[in-house]
Amino acid sequence: MNDQQHGVGEADAFQRLWTPHRIVYIKGENKPETADEADCPFCLIPKMDDVEGLIVYRGESAYAVLNLYPYNAGHLLVCPYRHVADYTELTDDETVEVAAITKQAMQTMREVTNPHGFNLGMNQGPVAGAGIAAHLHQHVVPRWGGDANFLPVIGHTKTMPQLLGDTREMLAAAWPTAKD
Repeated sequence: MNDQQHGVGEADAFQRLWTPHRIVYIKGENKPETADEADCPFCLIPKMDDVEGLIVYRGESAYAVLNLYPYNAGHLLVCPYRHVADYTELTDDETVEVAAITKQAMQTMREVTNPHGFNLGMNQGPVAGAGIAAHLHQHVVPRWGGDANFLPVIGHTKTMPQLLGDTREMLAAAWPTAKD
């Protein structure tokens, strides 16, 4: 057995939560190779059906989709359909719809999952933390008391209580269909 494998499988006091799906994100395997629309996941997702693309709601100029690598259960992204990087480049109609979908996401999540609060935000540019900087997206992250514990800090692991497909189905079913 090599040194990296020493102790693997031996009993100890730790319980392990394995999250092998995260290695794809960590290695950047799903990140677009270029900033072009042809490589952009936020341009490709709307071409998929709602279940495959994890789309919760489709508006006229923007849509809500579950984050494939969520910080918390129910973590949504509100994206304009148009491939635009900077918030100041949105049209007035896009700005209004991104805001309206964000509000509706919060209202729907409150109805369905009863979070205690939310984190909202846009990371503008790679140095600001944007994983996909070429296509603007608004994060809507529901938060509950106690959801930040030792696991992410010590274990670099986040427990998710529900599969993404189940979360998408629940939120999409509760999302109002009438446009306000």
